[in-house]
Order: sequence, then structure tokens, then C-alpha cells
Amino acid sequence: MAEGSAPTGTFPGFMTEGTLLYRRGEYGKALACFNNALQLRAGDKHGLVARSRCYLKLGDTQSSLKDAEASLQSDKTFPEGLYQKAEALYTMGDFEFALVFYHRGCELRPELQKFRLGIQKSHEAIINCIGSPSSVKLKNKEDLCFISRQAESKKADQKLQIKLTKDQKCTKKKEPARNQKTERQLLGELYADKAYLEKLLKDEDLMKSVTKQGMKVEDVVLGGIAYLDTRAEFWQQQKPIYARVRERRLRQQKWVREKKPKPAEVARYIVKSMEDIDMLLTGDCPKESCKKAERVLKTIEGWSEDEVPNKKELIGNLHSCIGNAQFEMGRMEAALKSHKMDLEFARQNNLPDAVSRALDNIGRVYARTGKFQQAIDTWEEKIPLAKSSLEKTWLFHEVGRCYLELGKAEEAQNYGEKSLQSAMEEGDAEWQLHASVLLAQAQEKLKDYRSAITNFEKALEKAKLVHSDAAQKAIIAALDDVSRSFIEDLKEREREKEARASKDHDFSGENAEEDNSEGQESEQSSESQRGEKEDAESEKEQGNEREELSEQDEKEESKEERSEREEEESEREEEESKGKEEESERKEGSEREEEERKGEEEENERKEGSEREEEEIGDDEKERFDFLSG
Repeated sequence: MAEGSAPTGTFPGFMTEGTLLYRRGEYGKALACFNNALQLRAGDKHGLVARSRCYLKLGDTQSSLKDAEASLQSDKTFPEGLYQKAEALYTMGDFEFALVFYHRGCELRPELQKFRLGIQKSHEAIINCIGSPSSVKLKNKEDLCFISRQAESKKADQKLQIKLTKDQKCTKKKEPARNQKTERQLLGELYADKAYLEKLLKDEDLMKSVTKQGMKVEDVVLGGIAYLDTRAEFWQQQKPIYARVRERRLRQQKWVREKKPKPAEVARYIVKSMEDIDMLLTGDCPKESCKKAERVLKTIEGWSEDEVPNKKELIGNLHSCIGNAQFEMGRMEAALKSHKMDLEFARQNNLPDAVSRALDNIGRVYARTGKFQQAIDTWEEKIPLAKSSLEKTWLFHEVGRCYLELGKAEEAQNYGEKSLQSAMEEGDAEWQLHASVLLAQAQEKLKDYRSAITNFEKALEKAKLVHSDAAQKAIIAALDDVSRSFIEDLKEREREKEARASKDHDFSGENAEEDNSEGQESEQSSESQRGEKEDAESEKEQGNEREELSEQDEKEESKEERSEREEEESEREEEESKGKEEESERKEGSEREEEERKGEEEENERKEGSEREEEEIGDDEKERFDFLSG
């Protein structure tokens, strides 16, 4: 970033990011964020206090005090600024001035506990430094004036910055060492650093060398040791070793006296622990939640029932929390064991709510591990314990889903209808969506495509109502699949009807060739009439079905599917026209046969009539011949 240019971002954004980094312990990065925030909004008191905290954590007490004082320029009663200034003064060793500002903050905001704690720790630090007030006697020889420890610390820092002469270095080396045990207790983790620096002093060649900046390594090492000595003196003044030992003894005695916890403390501990467990579980930290629950369970098991009246109920609840955390971690066997222990405690103590909770969790574990029949049995046992319609909606849906996974579509349809009814009673649109989808999937398995399409369309309306894009895409894809299956089913039915019609037509043709009697002809004509009626009815049904399909497909299908459907309809129309032509040809053939038969009959009648006429004519001629010859 170029100098003088404003940082890219917003003041709240930098403040939020800096606060998160501060909580993580990344104080250097947090300081950079607060610097950017103050560039955007210079002099903001909240930003100055936040930066002062970072400086204090990084050990820059002067900068911390400067920012704290700057935050109080516009508002002298700013509580956070007063507290931060008191903290900076306390860290610098100005316990008296820190006590003053802790008192000011406590007067303004007495409800804040941090001011009371500051007053207490300042009192203890002052007593540790000068002893008990009763043991101190002041002599009023001259006018007394208060000298700021802050000025003294500045002078001390200036003295430390002066380079040590060779004689001072030699005397520094010859100073008697402090008791290692005491120094270890005062410095803590920093004791190892001081021991390392003292070890480096023994390397004469290294001490004679010079750094890139032109400083002697010996001066750098001695400066580090001097800093650690001053910190040890500060911590010794704040809380000496004897005070620590005494506090440890008093604490042990207090633990012995107050071994039995008070009821109020027990209640607070339990409530706080359960809140922490739930917070960790919902915050995607199941491992930490499980560990916390196990620790609390061990603590509660060590208490008596007099101290914890609802001990068994709490133990069952903790087993449930442990099982839920193990479920999220993927440890299904351990989760099932924990939930079964919860169920056992609930049944032993006659706790119906706990029984319902345990059955719910056990069913979820069975369903996750693929044991759907056991999940169904567990959830069906829970159904009578359900209190609300929403709980029943969820139960019916999960049982129906398990039946669908087992391939039992009829049972899945029944539970889907129950789930949808409960969801409608509750008025929950989201669960109506889930129940409609389950019902449609079960009907698709049962090949009830019309009902499936109807329920998918209802589910699509609910998905639009709850603004779920993912659900809308999934339902549209399912609708397309069901529509295709419906069309294929209709095509199969049409082919079966055509096959039956062709068989009937072949059978009627063979009978017409074998028998030419009038009775068979009348039966054939009646069969053909019935066939025509059936064909007309089937054509009507097909037309109605095609109209319904076209109306449904026009809503969801794309242009390509419409064109394909039009081609299929044109093919069907051509096939129907061909069938009608064949039918008309069959009718014309039968009419021609009847006409030929009638023509033959008339020809036969004409032949018989001519024969009779010839016979009559022959008889008359014979009579005439006999008469003439006679």
C-alpha cells in the first residue's frame, strides 16, 4: 500500500477483523487492522482502546498508555478508556495511579466486575510492595509530594539505554546470582530464555563479534538479561513468593473447608456447562463438546443426590449430549451405546420426555447406518409419545422414508399421507414440501404416475413459497423423469391394444373364409361393430390422455420436448389414419362380398327362371306337335 493512501476497506470491517485476530492471540496482525481502522476514522475512542490493548499485549506499555489517554480526551467518563488506562498503569507498575482510575470507573459503572477486580489486585500489589499499613510509620519531616512511578520508570529506561562500560560489565558478571528456584517461579517460561542467554555469555568469541547493525553481541545479550531481571523484580513486587505460598495454603484450607459445593454454585456450574456443550456442538466442534460433556459427567457422578437432586436426569441428558457429539464425529457404535444408556436411565426413572428423546436419537443412528427396519421399529415406538403435530410430521416422514428405502412403496405412501396431513395441521410449508415429495416418490414406485405428477407439482409450489432454489431444481428434474415414464407407459398400453385388435381381426377373417352362412356373417358384422365401438372408445380415451399429457407437459417440458411430443402425436395420427383406412377397406371388402353374394343369388334365380320358362315352352310345343300329328 502506498504511503498516504487510504486503506481499502471499511472501519467496521477492520474493527471486526482486528477483534477476531486479537481473540486468536495474533496481536501483531490485529494491531495492523486497528491502525487501518484509525486511518479511516482518526480519533475514534473505540479504535484507540482496541489498539491500546494490542500494544499492551505486545509489551509496548508507553504506546498503550498514550492511546488510552487519547480515548479520554473527548469523553473523560468513557468507561473502556478508564479501564484501559488503569490496566496500562498497572502493567507499568504504577499501582497507585492504576487504583485511582479503577475507582473512577467503578463509580461510573458499578455493575462491571472488571473494575472491582482491578481495585482488588491493585490493593494486593501495593500491600505486597510496602507491606501492611499497620507496620508502616510515616515521619512528617518535610512537605510530601507524590512522585509518579511512571517518571521513575522512564528514568530507569533511560539508564538502561546507556551503554555499559567494561567495568560495569565486569561487576554485572560478578553480581551474586539469585536463588534458581525463586527465579524459576518468578520468570516461569522465560527462565529457559535467561538460562540460554547466560550460557551465551560464556562464549568469549561470540561476545566479541558484532551484528549487522554494528551492535556488539555482548551488549544485546546483557540487555536481554537486564530486561528479564527487571520483569522478575516487577513480578516479585506484584506478588512475592511468600505471598504465593501463603495464598496456596489458604486456598488448600478453603478447599478443605468448602469441600461440599453450595446449591447455587452447583446450579450455576451445571447450567453454564450445558450451555457450553450445546454451543460447541452447534459450532461444529463435536470433539470438544464430547470432551466437555465427559468431564461434566464425571464431576456430577462424584456428587451425591443431596447435592444434585435431579442427578439421574442430568446423567441421562449428558449421555445424550455425548451420543450426539459422537454421531457428528461419525462414531456410530459409540453414539448408539450412549443413547441406549440415556434410554435406560429414562425408563428407570420414569421420564417420558427423556424416553422420547432417546428413541428419537437411536432411530437416527439406525437410519444413518442403513438399519432401516430397526429405525422404523424405534420411531413407531416413539409415535405415541409425540406431543406436537410438527413432531409427528417429522416422525411420519422419517418412517415413510425408511419404508421407501426398503422398497415398500405402499407403506411409504401411507406414512407420506400422514406426514402431509400433520404438516397441514401445523401450517408448516417446508414440511409440506418434504411430505409431498415423499408421497410423489412412493406413487412413482407404484406406477401411479398421474398422482405422482400432481404431488410433485404441489411440492414445486411449496418450494417456490419457501424460496428454495435447490428444491425447485430437484423437483423439476423428478417431474421430467415421471413424465417420461408416464409417456412410455401409455405407449406400452397402446401397443398392447393394437396387438389385441390385430389378433381379433385375424381371427374374424379366418372365420369369414371358412363359414359363409348368414348367421356367421351377422356375428362378424356385430363383432366388427363392437370392435369399431371399442376402437372409438379407445381413441377417445387416448385423446383425453393426450390432452391431459399435453396440458401437463406444456407447464414443465422444454421446447425440444414439445417438438418431440408433436412428432409423436403426428405419428400417432398417421397410425390412426392408417387404421381407419384399413378399417374402411375391411368394410368395403365385406360390402363387396355381400354384393357379390347377392349378385350370385340373383343370377341363380334368373337361371332357374329361364330353365322353368324353357321347360314350360317345351311342354307347350310338345302339345302342339302331338295335336298336329294326331
